[in-house]
Amino acid sequence: MDLLETRDLVYFVAVAEELHFGRAARRVGIAQPALSRAIARMERRLGVPLLRRTSRSVELTAAGKTLLREGIRALDAVAAAVRRTRRAGVDARLVLAMKAGTDAGAIDEIVRDFRSDPMAVLVEIVHSVDQRIAMLRDGRADLALLHRPNNDLTGLHFLDLSTETQVVVLAPNHRLASRTAVSMSDLIGEPMARWPESAVRPGTDNRPVIHDTGHLTHLATTGRAVALLPASAAAQVPRSLPCVPVSDAEPTTSVLAWLPENDSPALAAFLHHSANRRGHGPEVGGTEES
Repeated sequence: MDLLETRDLVYFVAVAEELHFGRAARRVGIAQPALSRAIARMERRLGVPLLRRTSRSVELTAAGKTLLREGIRALDAVAAAVRRTRRAGVDARLVLAMKAGTDAGAIDEIVRDFRSDPMAVLVEIVHSVDQRIAMLRDGRADLALLHRPNNDLTGLHFLDLSTETQVVVLAPNHRLASRTAVSMSDLIGEPMARWPESAVRPGTDNRPVIHDTGHLTHLATTGRAVALLPASAAAQVPRSLPCVPVSDAEPTTSVLAWLPENDSPALAAFLHHSANRRGHGPEVGGTEES
């Protein structure tokens, strides 16, 4: 017999996040005594205490913190499975999440090629700055156009599309604005901005976050930040802002990323056309290890 059901995880996550049985009970729509009994039943089944209760507070034990983390992942996975299943049964389409203007026209070419395939379906492109990875992981998207090494590709399969150099966006009066090229050492000490989905180490990255091109323009113009961009993305930056090549910056590679468990024939066909465009032949994929 399974020790826990999805409903048990919903109850526990509510208590663990609220750290208050009354608020958690209202959140999940059951009476507080019933919620208390459900949590106690979970602890008996698992054989470990999940919470430390006093008359004034509720705290998570080490086991409780682990179940909170793993429980959220499990619930997210169930929700993603439901979304993908419903989409597969309701409409035949592929959803591709990408940031506008970051593909240098590659996606349009792939979509045109894909239309001639016997497995072709409608390709819906959804533009997002900060939700592409989340959409992929929770089942709202089948594919995401991301950038390596900037984005966190842990646990994803991916196919390289194109690799390009990077430029730095500067204020017009910046000390480096008149240079034809700079090095990374020239940028030491500069307030370097990042995009919302950039891979970061938690607690160690306090760089300004760019939300869109307009925000980037404001940060750079006011001297509050500089930013590295793929060379092709410089076309989106106002001409008043210098975009200077960075000679030794790590190249950035555009990739199509997808979940390993997505076995859609339409997805496989789309990736086949994507790989052929790059000259890879039918072999696609790769995995970023955790």
